[in-house]
Amino acid sequence: MFLRPLQENREHVASYYAATLGEHTTYPTLAERIDTDVCVIGGGFSGISTALHLAERGYRVVVLEGNRIGWGATGRNGGQLIGGFSMDADDLRKDLGKEGVHAVWRMGQEGVDIIKQRVAAYGIDCDLRFGYCDVALKPRDLESFTMDLVRQQELGYPHTMRLLSRDELRSLVKSDLYLGGLLNEGYGQLHPLKLCLGEARAAASLGVQIFEQTRAVKLEQGEHPVVHTEHGVVHAKYVAVCGDAYLGELVPQLSSRNLPAASFVIATAPLGERAKDVMTRELAVCDTRWALDYYRLSVDGRLVFGGACNYTGLAPANVTETMRQKMLKVFPQLHDVAIDYTWGGQIGISMNRIPQLGRLKGNVFYAQGYSGHGVAPTHLMGKLLAEAVSGHAERFDLFARYKHLPFPGGKWMRQPLYALGMLYYRTLDLL
Repeated sequence: MFLRPLQENREHVASYYAATLGEHTTYPTLAERIDTDVCVIGGGFSGISTALHLAERGYRVVVLEGNRIGWGATGRNGGQLIGGFSMDADDLRKDLGKEGVHAVWRMGQEGVDIIKQRVAAYGIDCDLRFGYCDVALKPRDLESFTMDLVRQQELGYPHTMRLLSRDELRSLVKSDLYLGGLLNEGYGQLHPLKLCLGEARAAASLGVQIFEQTRAVKLEQGEHPVVHTEHGVVHAKYVAVCGDAYLGELVPQLSSRNLPAASFVIATAPLGERAKDVMTRELAVCDTRWALDYYRLSVDGRLVFGGACNYTGLAPANVTETMRQKMLKVFPQLHDVAIDYTWGGQIGISMNRIPQLGRLKGNVFYAQGYSGHGVAPTHLMGKLLAEAVSGHAERFDLFARYKHLPFPGGKWMRQPLYALGMLYYRTLDLL
């Protein structure tokens, strides 16, 4: 398969989300000096969530976005609202202990609750719906689902979860590919770009100053941090770095621990009555592979189908056809359905798949590395960053205790070395 670089500019990609947004942001570009309490770098979920949490606490906040609000992975993802994190919480046990693992699990579920509360409090129309299913391709997946169900019940998960047999799943998801599933009524789906822009409006209504087309080009760390942009400068008491996969080399220490990987999504033409030939219920669905498929039905009856994560950071030569073939392996009955939208972008991958939260020099904090599982966790991280700024860093410190190593290979070799290493896990998917 031939690969090519992703082609991007400073406006939103031509996605289903951008096409159905119904509005365009018009925040100004910074061209002066500003003094503030907190400067947030990045206008995606992490940055906007942080800004809104801080504004609700009475802080003066400035948000700097190099392109448009929600421009990066926030506005391009599959729209799956899933609690927890992409790693197994037991991986944290050595560093955090049993109680620490339980605390992290509870925080992982909190991200979903934050979104629900935001949507209700600020009247955000983002197509929020509940119902999510993990699907099994192999018997070991079913064993894992059973353990997940027991663990969630032991920890007091408040929503309905149940194992589905092959026939039960087939009655919901019209594919012959799966052996069964794990249904979770506490997770779901949404229109991510509508959510982010709604949260940005809420933040602005509370006094947050948002600047678009305002790229941070230099960060002076310390007790009195300064952020330089292309045409202005921000002096702040605190800085929160939330650029994730699109941070570039602004903070080399963070870039070395966060690898940009390319991921892609398609949306079909509206299916109309044929939507029932795909799913009889509007579920968000994921399989369990490292190179997983994920999909859902949009409110206007399109199949939104994602996957094809590429750890080189490059795109297939024909993204639409690549994704179409992946979709047809799951739903061959859609062979004659048109693909209306194709898009992709970068997601930030941490080496151990655990989100990275921490503090740099002085009053500079950061959050990044959601590893393709960021809609809910970004909202939690924004809350933890706001807690740390306001002097209540207990939960922040717990999460920050986990140490993240840089990717081997340095600036030029870390991407190809990691892509080579991921071939091992792709091989496991086939076994």
